[in-house]
Amino acid sequence: MGRDQSDEFPSSAGTRVQAGTVLVSAPTLVEPTFRRSVVFMIEHNDSGSLGVVLNRPSESSVQSVLPRWHDLAAKPKAVFVGGPVNQTAALCLGVVKAGLDVGGIAGLQPVAGRVVLVDLDADADMMDELLDGVRIFAGYSGWGMGQLEDELARDDWITCASHHADVLVPPRVDLWGRVLRRQPMPVALLATHPLDLSLN
Repeated sequence: MGRDQSDEFPSSAGTRVQAGTVLVSAPTLVEPTFRRSVVFMIEHNDSGSLGVVLNRPSESSVQSVLPRWHDLAAKPKAVFVGGPVNQTAALCLGVVKAGLDVGGIAGLQPVAGRVVLVDLDADADMMDELLDGVRIFAGYSGWGMGQLEDELARDDWITCASHHADVLVPPRVDLWGRVLRRQPMPVALLATHPLDLSLN
């Protein structure tokens, strides 16, 4: 699992789904759970797929749920809704400091490039020396065998390369639009698609 990625923003859309890619919901996908969502893929194989929605902050603060991770949590210091599956469980993604090799470090599991899964039972103070920040998610987005392929065939998702900064996107940034805008034309034009088609 995992692949190496450049620190430069990629410029390709329609890439193969794998750990580290993002699924950007098509403007026509209006189902509330995934409308205007960006899903970071953690795992994709013959058995199914797993990812987390990067742009759904909840009303719950990290301080109230996992206080020892509050200092390392990127702003906004909220728990994000990773998806509709198992929302009582927490999952954590982190971005390792540039140039750091995380191979063999307890509590960190490489996903892609500088993005890692972080064990929330690990020592948060120790992780502070290794990570630029973390994002904590309640629940995840999951697909069984063949489900995601069906949705891709319906053009529900645009598959794009990710950048580690997507995981720790700051407050008030339109991540959906940002990822689309860095794609080649004509995909980049989708970033201007109105949320309400009646306004077009």
